[in-house]
Amino acid sequence: MRLEQCLPLLGLLLCAVGTTAQLDEELEEEFLVEISGTTVTITCPVDEDEDIQWELSGKTQDTKKRKFTIKDHDSSPANLSCSFGNTKHQLYLNAKVCATCEELDALIVAGIITADLLITLGVLILVYYFSKGRKGRASSAGDSRPRGPKMQRPPPVPNPDYEPIRKGQREVYAGLAPRAI
Repeated sequence: MRLEQCLPLLGLLLCAVGTTAQLDEELEEEFLVEISGTTVTITCPVDEDEDIQWELSGKTQDTKKRKFTIKDHDSSPANLSCSFGNTKHQLYLNAKVCATCEELDALIVAGIITADLLITLGVLILVYYFSKGRKGRASSAGDSRPRGPKMQRPPPVPNPDYEPIRKGQREVYAGLAPRAI
């Protein structure tokens, strides 16, 4: 088969594999991890609320509820598992926490960006209006020549490097001809 005929088939194959991989990911249940300051709260992906066994780095924990809270977490990685009956779910927790960090929601971030854009636009308008009146004025520090109505420029000074070849001077440029090798 030619390459042009194979490309649509390859695209269709990639779409089918990608869709299958997404369906497999959706079937797996996921932990819910919430971080606030130095507190980390993990929710086990089981349907029951009671009698859940939690293990943190191999040590059995006291809580039996669906949510497990780690207070004053030190940002060190940990292996965490929750089990109910004979189903066990495992999680590698590598959460970075900060005691002095502030939480920002999307509305605050959007407000900061909008305010920044409005301030920039305001400065742009101010610069435009203040520079608008200076177009026709001559600066006093720059050029001291009198400016009159459309003065003609003198012809350019001839450059001896670019003079045309005169009839009697061909021998000067004769050495520049291509040579046969």
